[in-house]
Amino acid sequence: MPQIESTNPATNKVIRTHTLHSDQDVNTIIESANEVYNKFRKTSFSDRASLMIKAAKLLEDRVDQYAEAITQEMGKPINSAKAEIEKCAWVCRYYAENAEKFLADEIINTEASKSMICYRPLGIVLAVMPWNYPMWQVFRFAAPALMAGNVCLLKHASNVPQCALYIEEVFKDAGFEQGCFTTLLIETKQVETILNNNKIKAATLTGSEAAGAAVASQCGSNIKKTVLELGGSDPYIILEDADLIHAAQQCKESRLLNAGQSCIGAKRFIVVEAVYETFVTFFTEEMEKAIMGDPMQAVDLGPMARHDLRDEVHEQVVQSVNQGASLILGGHIPEGEGAFYPPTILTNVKPGMPAYSDEIFGPVASVIKVKNESEAIRVANDTSFGLGSCIFTQDLAKGENIAKNEIEAGSCFVNQYVKSDPRLPFGGINNSGYGRELSYYGIREFVNIKTVYIK
Repeated sequence: MPQIESTNPATNKVIRTHTLHSDQDVNTIIESANEVYNKFRKTSFSDRASLMIKAAKLLEDRVDQYAEAITQEMGKPINSAKAEIEKCAWVCRYYAENAEKFLADEIINTEASKSMICYRPLGIVLAVMPWNYPMWQVFRFAAPALMAGNVCLLKHASNVPQCALYIEEVFKDAGFEQGCFTTLLIETKQVETILNNNKIKAATLTGSEAAGAAVASQCGSNIKKTVLELGGSDPYIILEDADLIHAAQQCKESRLLNAGQSCIGAKRFIVVEAVYETFVTFFTEEMEKAIMGDPMQAVDLGPMARHDLRDEVHEQVVQSVNQGASLILGGHIPEGEGAFYPPTILTNVKPGMPAYSDEIFGPVASVIKVKNESEAIRVANDTSFGLGSCIFTQDLAKGENIAKNEIEAGSCFVNQYVKSDPRLPFGGINNSGYGRELSYYGIREFVNIKTVYIK
């Protein structure tokens, strides 16, 4: 039988080998999930909430075990991995406490004796998920989907199979019936067959533009709902009146979080020329402080998740330098084992360079000098993406206006690096995808918004 390996990117050692599900296995799982759905959809919100609270408690009780799996499979520093597990527990509790309110029937006054909007589950939802936040990405989809009465299938990234199996374990041990949440250990090519199955009612994907386009196309041909959260080239604007020390610290945190492997990580740093030199000095000092090393220790960044990903990032840096960018920090592949790449800063970044136009999914900062605020806004919007963005200014009214009205992105933060929060909707526009996760918007993505009219 075909197998996949999970490999520790810090040591290059194989952790474990897993046998893949065959096509027949997958069909059996889908049939079982559909049978379970027909029962689960009729359970009460209070019953689902009780199970979801148990899932949150299990995550907290097993935080060390699950965090170690994240660190070993994709290289996230252990403290960050623990924080990821704690955030998963948070989203479980959030939807356990709020799902019934978010999906309550809404009475609408019309000429009818009674008319209302009801929210009812769709059925089996397939999630195609990435490796960079191997637990959080899944729980932020699964918690609302299950609380809405759907059942879930997970096709996770091939380099984090143990994390994928642990997620299934959490829901099973919490008391959800077998079939409410199932991990599929499959190859990418099997996804197409799954999406063609008429028992699959919707799909959600977090990943690359190419992967999103493939799933959206397949679902489109089958007329199935999708939510896509894709890449980003998030702009961070530093205006003349910004607190530059604070801005440099926040920019460093965002760029190095998860070794730069975050769709909402800062990518392009757009600095007005009046404070450009000072900001670059502060920012470089902050980046130089970062400690890279064994992710099981207290470090700022561990290895990247795979060697091929590290090599792709390095090639983007090399191409940008060859096209005229200035390398002022990092930019080399360290000697020794592991997929490590150091904090890197590129200046003199211009349109046409990978550092300007592409998403660099690693610890590489592209610094762009602009004349003024209006040019900063133009450059920030000069991208095919539209996920996150950030503005640094001490004029909060100005920052709010730019965030609300000028920046084209799914979220815009002022004086704080971008992060996801269960209470706020999360998602992008343009090539960053469509649909929303989290908040009450997220739980309403995979429901039938039904009109009921009684005369």
